[in-house]
Order: sequence, then C-alpha cells, then structure tokens
Amino acid sequence: MHNITVLTFGEEIVEDLLSGVVMAATMMEMTSVKVVGLRASLPVQNSVSKHLGGARLATSTSPKLMTSLAAGGRVRCESSTGGGGKGPLTDAKRAIDERTKQEITKDDILRNQETNESEKKSVFGAKPTSGSVYPRPELERRPETGSKSFWSVMAFDGAAPETINGRLAMLGFAWAVLAEKLTGLTVLEQVFNPDTIGLVYFLGVVQLFTYASLVPIMSGESTDARSFGPFTAKAERWNGRLAMIGFSSLIITELFTHTAFFQ
Repeated sequence: MHNITVLTFGEEIVEDLLSGVVMAATMMEMTSVKVVGLRASLPVQNSVSKHLGGARLATSTSPKLMTSLAAGGRVRCESSTGGGGKGPLTDAKRAIDERTKQEITKDDILRNQETNESEKKSVFGAKPTSGSVYPRPELERRPETGSKSFWSVMAFDGAAPETINGRLAMLGFAWAVLAEKLTGLTVLEQVFNPDTIGLVYFLGVVQLFTYASLVPIMSGESTDARSFGPFTAKAERWNGRLAMIGFSSLIITELFTHTAFFQ
C-alpha cells in the first residue's frame, strides 16, 4: 500500500492528467510529471475520491509515496519504506541474523593475527607481509576489513576459493555416491557421457554455489561470522577439505579401474 500526496488544481481540464499521475505513482517508485496551473497541495487520506472544481484526488497505499513540488512546476513522487523496512522477509532475515550471526571486528582480527600460530606464516613457511600478493596478513584477507574486490576475495589466500571448492566437493561426493548406486556410472561417465545431461547439471550447480558463496563475502561477511550449533565455519572447512581429498581420490581410482566405486 502507498500513501500519495496529490496536488490541487483550479482548472477541470487537468483532472485526467492528475489521474494519470496517481496511477503512475502507484506503479513506479519515482516519476516526474510536468503540470501547468498548479496552485496548492492537499494530503491524501485512506480513500479514493474525486471532486471537480476542488480537484482533490486521493488514494492510499504503502510503502509511502510522498509527492513533493520542485521548481518549474514539476511533481516528483518519491518512495519511502515506511515502518523501517518491515515485512515477512525482513523479519525472517532479522531473526536468522540474531541466532546465527556474530560481528567480527578489527580488534578481533588483530588479536587472532597476533596469537594464532597459523597466521604467523603460510603453509609454505613464508611470513605474511602487508601489501604482498601472497601471503597477506589476516587483516587484509578478511572481507570484514580488507578489500572486497573480486580479485582480492578470489586470490589464492582469499576468503572465497576454499569455501567454494569445499562446498562443491561436499555436494559432488554425496551426489557421486548416490548416482553411482543408481546408475552404475563413474563420476566422469555421469558428466561426459553423451547419453546423460550430467554436464548441464554440473555447470549449473557450479554457478549457483559460486554466486551464493560470493554474495556474503563480497558484502563484507566471512564464513566465520556465521554459526549455528555444531555448524561452524571451522567444521565446514574441515569437512570441505576431506571432501576435496575424497572426491579427487574417487575420480583417480575410477580412472584406473574403469568402474564405479560405489556399485
């Protein structure tokens, strides 16, 4: 529903024009209409009315559409979300955030950077250096405090690659077990066999999971900012790593045996 403030005109000839303004304003969040002979404005109540001579038109909808007069006789209708963005989706998101989200501050990151031994050197033994390509200090890698550009989050030590690969590996391994039981085909046969459409599903899932993983990260939220009971970022990382090893081992084994492992 929208609340619209409509302007009063002294001439009946502009009645149709006003009706068009009201209709357009209800369908668009912002529009501008050139009018002539504008004299005053009247607030709109929760009704639809039409008075010739006084030319008062009123309607009621929400979120509010407030009509303001700009220079040159231009009517500008602007949208405002009354009630602070209330709605079922907003309420659901707020409830989920309250139960699962925790804010990670710069002080938290600096504290972990100083006390966590794994943050003092990379897996190759190099010491993280500010401004370097690899390895970067945690403060620069984290989406909460570092760059949120695509190249930063997708860098070798960025927040996205391990998260995306781990999730795809977990899904891939689980699906491989189920599909091999049902079809008797190896993983590569499921994907590249011309008689199946596994490649289409594979490409679709890769895009979906990549996009779903990148959205919160590029919005400044790392996976460590979410937890729900045993479902933590640390548990996801370890499960993802095991799944990547298991999925790779499954494909290599089937390349040698030429048969599905889970028959």
